[in-house]
Amino acid sequence: MADQTELLAKLKALSDDYAAQLPDKLAQIETHWEQLSKLDWDEQGFQLLHRMVHSLTGSGKTFGFPALSDAARNLEAFLKQIAESEAVPNEEQSKQIHSMISVLHQVAIKRDGAPVGVVAVAQEPHSELRSRRIFVVEDDEGFAASLKTHLGYFGYDVSVFHQLEEFRQAIAHSSEAVILMDVSFPEDSWGGVHVMQEVQAQREVPLPVIFLTSNDAFQSRLEAVRAGGIAYFNKSLNVSSLIDKLDDLTSIQPAAPYRVLIVDDSPALTEYYAAVLEQAGMTTFVVNDPLVVMSPLLEFSPDLILIDMYMPGCNGMELAKVIRQLDAFVSIPIVFLSAEKDLDKQLSAMDLGGDDFLTKPIQPQHLVSSVNSRIRRSLMLRSFMVRDSLTGLLNHTAIKDQLSREVARAKRQKSHSCFAMVDIDFFKKVNDTYGHPVGDRVIKSLSRLLKQRLRDNDSVGRYGGEEFAVILADTDGVAALKFLNVIREDFSRLLHQAEGTDFSVTFSCGVADVTDFADASELGEAADKALYQAKHAGRNQVALANKG
Repeated sequence: MADQTELLAKLKALSDDYAAQLPDKLAQIETHWEQLSKLDWDEQGFQLLHRMVHSLTGSGKTFGFPALSDAARNLEAFLKQIAESEAVPNEEQSKQIHSMISVLHQVAIKRDGAPVGVVAVAQEPHSELRSRRIFVVEDDEGFAASLKTHLGYFGYDVSVFHQLEEFRQAIAHSSEAVILMDVSFPEDSWGGVHVMQEVQAQREVPLPVIFLTSNDAFQSRLEAVRAGGIAYFNKSLNVSSLIDKLDDLTSIQPAAPYRVLIVDDSPALTEYYAAVLEQAGMTTFVVNDPLVVMSPLLEFSPDLILIDMYMPGCNGMELAKVIRQLDAFVSIPIVFLSAEKDLDKQLSAMDLGGDDFLTKPIQPQHLVSSVNSRIRRSLMLRSFMVRDSLTGLLNHTAIKDQLSREVARAKRQKSHSCFAMVDIDFFKKVNDTYGHPVGDRVIKSLSRLLKQRLRDNDSVGRYGGEEFAVILADTDGVAALKFLNVIREDFSRLLHQAEGTDFSVTFSCGVADVTDFADASELGEAADKALYQAKHAGRNQVALANKG
């Protein structure tokens, strides 16, 4: 994210450039009008004059010339009346146009405002990584040991304290940790609550604490909340539910910087929009000619498109219709930019594929806030379409699409990449013995383990039922085999609970390396065959596919 001082300096430079170019812009308007006034009605020529004046309406105030924006808006409205009549301006109208152009010259001499300034709302591309350190404070040694073992499988660094005083000394020297605290201790039935109250009172930022107890009374829950408790679990808890909560507290939200495509024929305004959005942590791509938008659209793959309403060669509404005809961009948010205040025109633009309409000049905080909210909503809706509802992993279609992209990348860069098929062993028996809700928890446990262990550039999806698909980028077959074997071993040690009974589950896995196969289809078939080999060889193992 750019520094605000840098942003102000950039906006000042853009404003200075705009001021330097104003005399030429006004001279072009005056020359064009003089040529039009000597001709019979020229619709295209009049539209060009309207666009030239409209550009000043939208840009003047942005760069510190509010009076220029107002004067240009008056002229634009007058030109619009004449254009709608499709008649040559009479002598009185011509004099008025000439007079209004003179006003433009007068108000453009003096800059009477600062460039519209600093952004108040910024995108947060990534949340900060919170500590994965866990302090378990529990006098029941067996229960504490079981918690430590299970949490360790999911990548948590767990320290156990059986006495409150031990915890007091340790937390005094630790700046970050998530606390799993029992409520009752032998020396004090409310000992966990009392100690956390003491600890929280000495800290500016409260520690996240989850209380574990056998007491489900309201008063116990109330005291836990007063001690900073963010969750409250009964000791007969399903560990999976506890890990869900810990994941929410400690995981990074995988949000890349938002990508915004800006299409506007004014280089000054597109630079301004780009500077504001980039200062807010976004990535932008600028197109000043709408006729060449296709290549940037496909290559940049924006999360949102900002489009000016009035541009030469192709106006904003026409461009939106073209974009909406592309399957990949049917749901992409489109926000129109214009000095147009006619509500009917705005509604017409929205009806043709727009999601929002921002009136120039646009305050930075309004621009960023609108873009932020539209992209967040779009990404949320998109996630519903590509994510499995139970696990949150990519669904069958999405993981196959991702595999095609990854294979194309690996082939292009001549690098290794592996595809793995993972299948839970004897899963039907789990459902038949313990019921489908328990089976769902087993599926969620494996999905969570896979998500936690994979890198940012890897992908994992639920292929169907109890079957998962994993893409390991820049990884050869031998390394993938070793990596997935560790996950297999850890998963086999997890204990799942059902009806007071603990049980364990295993999985089998088949792996194929992209360098050994021609395309995504062959790679997928090879991984599937390797999975069958692992099953046939006795299950609970990982098999590497033979070269194609």
